[in-house]
Amino acid sequence: MKKYISKLFVLGSLLLLGVSCENDAELTTLKTVPFSSTIEASSTTLVLNEETEDESVELISWPAVKFPVGTPVTYALQIDVIPDITGPKAWLKSKRIEAGEDVLSKAIIGRDLNKIAIDLGLLPNVPGKLVVRIEASVDHKVYSDYITLIVTPYEKSVVFGEIYMPGFYQGEFNVGTAAALTAISKGIYQGYVTLPAGNGTDFKLNTGRNWDQYYGAGNTNNDLKNASEPNFHLPGAGSYQIKVNLNTLKWSSTPYAWGIAGDATHAPTPEDKDYGWNNAIPMSYDHQTKTWKITANLLPGAVKFKLNNNWSVNYGPADSSTNTVNLDNGGAYGISEAGTYEITFKIDEVDPVSNGYPATATCTIVKK
Repeated sequence: MKKYISKLFVLGSLLLLGVSCENDAELTTLKTVPFSSTIEASSTTLVLNEETEDESVELISWPAVKFPVGTPVTYALQIDVIPDITGPKAWLKSKRIEAGEDVLSKAIIGRDLNKIAIDLGLLPNVPGKLVVRIEASVDHKVYSDYITLIVTPYEKSVVFGEIYMPGFYQGEFNVGTAAALTAISKGIYQGYVTLPAGNGTDFKLNTGRNWDQYYGAGNTNNDLKNASEPNFHLPGAGSYQIKVNLNTLKWSSTPYAWGIAGDATHAPTPEDKDYGWNNAIPMSYDHQTKTWKITANLLPGAVKFKLNNNWSVNYGPADSSTNTVNLDNGGAYGISEAGTYEITFKIDEVDPVSNGYPATATCTIVKK
């Protein structure tokens, strides 16, 4: 009997070992998963400049990495300088660019590559070496060999000046009171405008508060043509960030609005008890005072500010007794009495893409 039991024990152990081996086949952490070939760059020598900072200047591509587990592979770029890619802290200071799942190439615009180069210590107007490698990950990470780029970054110019945007958003074209677009780099201007519902979408772009030189639509609505009769057109009612590039004679508009959010802005609904927090009420931009404004009926509760109805950029007060609001602060203003309130929000957002959003902004909340 003991011999029979012993045989059963051995047989059971072998079966368990077989099951364990089958399960191990799904694990990839102990397997070597290589890149099948080197990564490639559309250009290995780049001289960057402000005129093309919004354009794609580099395309990095790589082969697909085959993990034994048939799940999507997530790729990212790592960019560094040669002295920082060896030793115990290798690649820890690298700049990372997410590419996505099963994506085999990534374009880099001039502005981003220039910032990376400067942040990593390359000198403006001097060629320097950056190294790029690809990270592929499923349940663990593997890396390609790196390639070297010779990059000459630029020093961002200190620029001044404005151009102007007369149009029907004003009620009628008035270059004297039109929205000003501020220079953010050489030949590139940016500003904000709100087009009220019912107003026409037409506008022009003028280099001064006069009609000595102006631009209208060229071959397309987004092409600038000197002294052209056809007007440009905004997409429709709403608030926009406007960018004009006089180097390339192009313009663009992006929906853009600060809004108020909180349980003071809306009562809970059966579908969403946090409706007021999740659905900001957009403010309108007063281009003459460069202030976001709204008149709103508020309930007792809390209110703060967020951009484009998204919490990724928001402001709340660190001290609700002041008019100062702080970036990404969890605080909010308390509304003690229901009623109609005039609310303003003023922020230095000349070039948030390059400079980021400021640490503080100011606001007013006044009951009518």
